[in-house]
Amino acid sequence: MYVVTAEEMRKLDRETIEQLGIPAVALMENAGRAIAEEIIALCRSRSGSAGSPRGDAGTAAAGTAGIGGGAGPAAPGFIVSGDAALTLGTAAGERWFILVGKGNNGGDGLVAARYLREAGIAVTLVYAVPPESLTGEAALQRDAAAAMGLPAAVYGRDRLDFAECSGILDALLGTGSAGAPRGAYAELIAAANASGRPVVSADIPSGLDADTGALHEPCIHAAVTVCLAFLKRGLVQYPGAGAAGRVVVRSIGIPASLAQSGGVEACLLTPEVLRGRLAVDVSRSRSPEGHKGTYGHVLLAAGTMQMSGAGLLSARAALRIGCGLVTWALPGKLLPAVIGAVPELMLTPVGGENGDWNAATAAEVLRLSEGRDVMAVGPGLGRFEGDAAWLRALWEGAACPLVIDADGLNILAEADYANWASRSHPVILTPHPGEMARLAGVSTAEVQSDRIGLAMAYAQKHGITLVLKGAHTVIATPGGQAYVNITGHPGMGTGGAGDVLTGIISGLLAQGLDAAQAAAFGVYLHGLAGERAARQRNHPAAVLAGDIIEAL
Repeated sequence: MYVVTAEEMRKLDRETIEQLGIPAVALMENAGRAIAEEIIALCRSRSGSAGSPRGDAGTAAAGTAGIGGGAGPAAPGFIVSGDAALTLGTAAGERWFILVGKGNNGGDGLVAARYLREAGIAVTLVYAVPPESLTGEAALQRDAAAAMGLPAAVYGRDRLDFAECSGILDALLGTGSAGAPRGAYAELIAAANASGRPVVSADIPSGLDADTGALHEPCIHAAVTVCLAFLKRGLVQYPGAGAAGRVVVRSIGIPASLAQSGGVEACLLTPEVLRGRLAVDVSRSRSPEGHKGTYGHVLLAAGTMQMSGAGLLSARAALRIGCGLVTWALPGKLLPAVIGAVPELMLTPVGGENGDWNAATAAEVLRLSEGRDVMAVGPGLGRFEGDAAWLRALWEGAACPLVIDADGLNILAEADYANWASRSHPVILTPHPGEMARLAGVSTAEVQSDRIGLAMAYAQKHGITLVLKGAHTVIATPGGQAYVNITGHPGMGTGGAGDVLTGIISGLLAQGLDAAQAAAFGVYLHGLAGERAARQRNHPAAVLAGDIIEAL
């Protein structure tokens, strides 16, 4: 599923109209109908009416028993078809206010109002501006609504009491708006939020930045957002995702092939995208002739006395994800404390029996990396004198893919690694927002203000695969693609969860996946395991990083 910017959406809209010849008014009709169907489904759900499944057509035969009503052969007759998706099927006494802006978003709302009226829902149009100021397709829909006799009010001119409605359709501001809502728009948004009534937003909640997910003041807080054609970036980035409620993406007739040919590079990470776009075997099939050598060997350089658990978690996760062998290169003085903790793990001390990390240990790690399929660096590593030279030696000398996390990232941030020798093998960086801020030289707030855009720009600039962790982790590739993950659970906000992800990604790399595949699939599986762990523990607060490993 493609994830688009406002500009990409405008381009796709324009190409559909100009190149395919689908009229703008037809797209608006499809959009309004889709919105109406979702409102009707919401009304059914809260009334307890089972109704018919959305999109199914109910049929009734007329005249098929013959004129006399006998039971003989069926006579010619008529099939009367009803659209169940546009039939309320309940006497719930629904009344909806339709908040109408002057642009195409308002036009979508006017179309939806017509369909809602036909479904038996009482509607009142609430114009944010005088209706005569509407132009283009929105003006056509204004006239159609007037011809149908839909009740209308103009905000600031006519009396409005939001207590009289049972729901609100927000069709005020679409993806073309910029900045904070003002005037009547701002007042209507505030009134809708204060009403206590469920709000359904057309395409995006009014006041939400379609590209970044930033919330302007005021901003609609929707129960449901009916996103039209393609997901907007602002709906999958927080805080926008929190204001959008349940997001439903509905087709309006713009083919996905246009997004593909038009260079839309961001996608929601789904099993279909993993299988199709990334060519990942999501079943993780194993060969009947496979053995430990078949599934790769990870070398992990990690750990200190204070943070030995980070290395253990990464190593266990790499093994649990199916890697054949894992060797942990660790400070010699740490070895006695972890012997036997993971029997399946091979331990190799560096720096001597009582040694610790220092610049000279890079040579030992590089010797260990010979013949290994992946090197993972950073979990629990800490900082030490000469660490920049140490990491540079690994960067320039390791003849295998490199995964860098935790303090490895903090070393990179201070080392100006853009001047290091280029690598012939891929690099995956896995920062959380704070680490990303240090890498990019910006504030954490700036990172969070546009996670997708920043991740894509950084990955391309530095030629690496980037995993920007957090709610809806973003995976960005050096080729300009981005994938937004939606698996996961709030319970995963616990120490060590990132170390587990490093192990998962490294283990998948060792099994032959390329950097984009391993990063995307690893993030997806990590999130699924977090969801399972939360269910098993019955409360998200009880989840530990080790639980995520056991749920893989």
